[in-house]
Amino acid sequence: MAKVELKLPKMGESVAEATITSWLKEVGDTIEADEAVLEIATDKVDSEVPSDVEGVLIEKLFSADDVVQVGQTIAIIETEGEASETTAETSNEEAQPEEDAKVEEVENTVSQAKETVSSAIVSNEDRFYSPLVKNIAKEEGVGQEELDAILGTGKDGRVTKNDILNYLSSRSSKPTASVQGQQSEVKEVAKSTPVKSEVAPVVASGEDEIIEMSRMGKLIAHHMVESVQTSAHVQSFIEADVTNIWNWRKKVKDAFYKREGENLTFTPIFMEAIAKALRDFPLMNISLQGDTIIKKKNINLGMAAALPDGNLIVPVIKNADQLNLVGMTKKVNDLANRARQNKLKPDDIQGGTYTVTNVGTFGSIMGTPIINQPQVGILALGAIRKVPAVVETPEGDFIGIRYRMFLSHSYDHRVVNGALGGQFVKAVKDYLEAWDSNREI
Repeated sequence: MAKVELKLPKMGESVAEATITSWLKEVGDTIEADEAVLEIATDKVDSEVPSDVEGVLIEKLFSADDVVQVGQTIAIIETEGEASETTAETSNEEAQPEEDAKVEEVENTVSQAKETVSSAIVSNEDRFYSPLVKNIAKEEGVGQEELDAILGTGKDGRVTKNDILNYLSSRSSKPTASVQGQQSEVKEVAKSTPVKSEVAPVVASGEDEIIEMSRMGKLIAHHMVESVQTSAHVQSFIEADVTNIWNWRKKVKDAFYKREGENLTFTPIFMEAIAKALRDFPLMNISLQGDTIIKKKNINLGMAAALPDGNLIVPVIKNADQLNLVGMTKKVNDLANRARQNKLKPDDIQGGTYTVTNVGTFGSIMGTPIINQPQVGILALGAIRKVPAVVETPEGDFIGIRYRMFLSHSYDHRVVNGALGGQFVKAVKDYLEAWDSNREI
C-alpha cells in the first residue's frame, strides 16, 4: 500500500490560491484515475481537481470554503502496489518514522495555512484575507487600516495578490519613511476609495420570489461596477457591409465542415479581422497600471461566451494574429463548446489583451459593452441585418439589398483618444468589407 498526496495544481498565470467549494468524494470512497475529487473556485473560474492515481481517499486536509495555496497538499489517497520513495508506506521499521514525520509535516502546513500569519492583520465578517495576502502585508509593513482601504477585486471584494501588489507598486512612489507618513497615506487612500452610498432597502412581498445570486454572478457584478469606476468609457459606432462575407460563408461552409469537421461561423472571420486591426494599432493592445502604460507583445483575444446558467465568461484566444482561419475556427469552437459544458480551465481565461462580445447573438443591433479590466477596449458585434442600402459602382449609385452590421467600440478615454478609438474600429470595418469572395478555404 502507498499513500499519495493530492496537491492543488498550478492553474495558470497569476493564480496563487483557490477556495474549496465542495468535496465530490468522502473519506473511504474509491477514486479512479483522472476522476474529480473536489471542486474549487479562483478569482477567475470554477474548476475540478482530479486524482492522478487510483485508490481510496483516506484523509481530507481542508474543508469547504477553505482557501488553499497552489502546491499545498489537500488530501491523502491510499493506493495499491509497491511503496514509492516519496509517498508510500513501508514495512521497514526505520522508514516508518520518516512517513510519520511527513504526515505530521503536512498537518503542520495545513494548520499554519489556517492560522493568522500576522497578529496585526485579521479577517472579519466583512473581509477575508488569505495567508498569501497577509504574508505580503507583513513583509511590506502594511497595517490593518491600510489593508482595509485597498479595493479588492476578488470574490466578494476580497483583496487578491494582484490587488496588494498593484497597491504597493503605486505606494512605492510616495514617501513612507515613518509610521506617521504611512498613516497619512492610509487616510489619503481611504478618501479616494469610493464610499458605498446608503441604498434604500427593497421590500419583498409574499408573492415575490427571492433568488440568491450565484458566486459567479456576484463576481461579475463586482467586476462590472469596478470597471465603470476605473475607466472613462467612451463609445464609437460604425456600420460595416458584410455581404461578401455572408455570400462566401454560405458558399464554402459545407465543404469546410466536410474537410475540417468544424462548423464555420462568422465569429472566427470577425476575430481574424480584429486581430489584424490590433496589429495595425498596437496602442489598443495595452493595459494601464497607475500612470504607466503596458504595451502588450502578444495579441490575446478574449471572446465573451454564454454559460449554461446565463452568466458570461471570457475565454482567451492566445496569439490570435498568428492563426489562419482554420486554426481560428477550431479555437473558437473549442472554447465555446467547453464554456457551455463548464469545462474551461483557469488558464483558458488568463492573459487577454482585448475583448470581443457578440451582442448580435441575442438579436441586438448594437451595444455599449463594459471594458474587461485591465484592458482598454472591447468591441461589440451587432446582429447581421439584410437592409436596403446605397451601392456605389463605376456606372453610378443604386439601391440594393445588402447584409450590414454595427460595430460598437467601447474604450478607455484615459489613454485612448477619439481618433485612435475611431481609427481602430474603422480598420476592422475595412478588413471585413475587403473580404475576398473568391478566397480559398
